[in-house]
Amino acid sequence: MEIPGEVLRAVGPDAVWSSDHEGLSGDVWRAGSSYVKRAGVAERDRLLWLGKNFEVPAIKAFADDWLVLADVGAPSLAAVDPVLAGTVMGTVLRSLHALPTASCPYDARIPVVLEKARHNVGAGLVDAGDFDDENLGVTAEELLERLVATAPETEDLVVAHGDFCPPNVLLRADGSTVLIDVSRLGVSDRHRDIALVHRELDEEAAAAFDRAYGLVPSPSLLKWYQLLDEFF
Repeated sequence: MEIPGEVLRAVGPDAVWSSDHEGLSGDVWRAGSSYVKRAGVAERDRLLWLGKNFEVPAIKAFADDWLVLADVGAPSLAAVDPVLAGTVMGTVLRSLHALPTASCPYDARIPVVLEKARHNVGAGLVDAGDFDDENLGVTAEELLERLVATAPETEDLVVAHGDFCPPNVLLRADGSTVLIDVSRLGVSDRHRDIALVHRELDEEAAAAFDRAYGLVPSPSLLKWYQLLDEFF
């Protein structure tokens, strides 16, 4: 795997590369005081846009879809008490969802995400063996049919993170937060984020999230957006 010279210069010649790290997944490596991702322009552009309103990792270099991010030096919410994680996530998400949708250039509404789901199924990018327990035993094509047939008719649009879960929110010692893994950010129904929170947190922590966010979510929308996430 050939790594662009700009990336190597950004991390430094003596950086030790490792894929053993907390709170991150996929093609991500720790390299000295940086994280290196095979992320693409979608994440770079969203980091630049979101960084105008929220703290995100600083971009140290970008070349040929390789993204070098500064190490924030803070653990993710996956490493803290679940109820605290739920409370922090509710507060952060309420602020994110308060951003004006007209200011966001990224579209993640239902027609767009359904088209991406179809593409991922057709390209063989959806692993049916990795489905949630309630969806195991069906093919990606069968699950896609269910997704399309049950799609909501309306959307309560916000600027959504798209992959809002405890590992993607970093918590500093002073209580401030940093958002990471924003490649799916875009205008979408608020339940796209809330559904993932409810999937990842236990009942007590999810209740703490709901109180901090200020909304009792729709069970049917939670279920549909959790189903949607199977394709990404």
